[in-house]
Amino acid sequence: MRILQTLLLATALPSFAAAQSYDGFSVGGQLSYGDAETSGAADLDGEDFLFGLRAYYDFDTGAGFLIGGGLQYDTTDIDLDWLASVDDVFRVAIRGGAEAGGIYYYGTVGYVQASTSGDADAGDGEGYFVGAGLETFVADQVTVGGEILYHEIDGFDNIDTLDAEVLTIGANVNYRF
Repeated sequence: MRILQTLLLATALPSFAAAQSYDGFSVGGQLSYGDAETSGAADLDGEDFLFGLRAYYDFDTGAGFLIGGGLQYDTTDIDLDWLASVDDVFRVAIRGGAEAGGIYYYGTVGYVQASTSGDADAGDGEGYFVGAGLETFVADQVTVGGEILYHEIDGFDNIDTLDAEVLTIGANVNYRF
């Protein structure tokens, strides 16, 4: 009976062996939790969930190293002490890393733009972000991952002397082509 159960499990479960590649396009969704703090013109803080879409292209250099780039867009409602709200975040990213044991470990850096609204609407702000993440296959063309990103946003349209720091920790699901 135990042999039969083992054979049934072996044939019913897909194999996610090393034949899978992180090389190519991927699209997916993401859910993060963000903590924002401002300084300069006002000292405000707030936290909330962000959710959005992502699209990447990763290239396998053949030397165990991958490099890629992509776009991320999140919508949110991070209230900054009831005076303003972060509405959305857009990122243009480059990332690079290595695959080890079926997991793609990477570092990432790029451009970020955040939009705000509210009584103390700061407008749009731009800056940079840095972070780290990982992805692993859970099905033939599906990966799940995690990412931690630190954002530095300076000089908003309506309040030039306002600066913001945002830390996000999130999870993502991706379909790889």
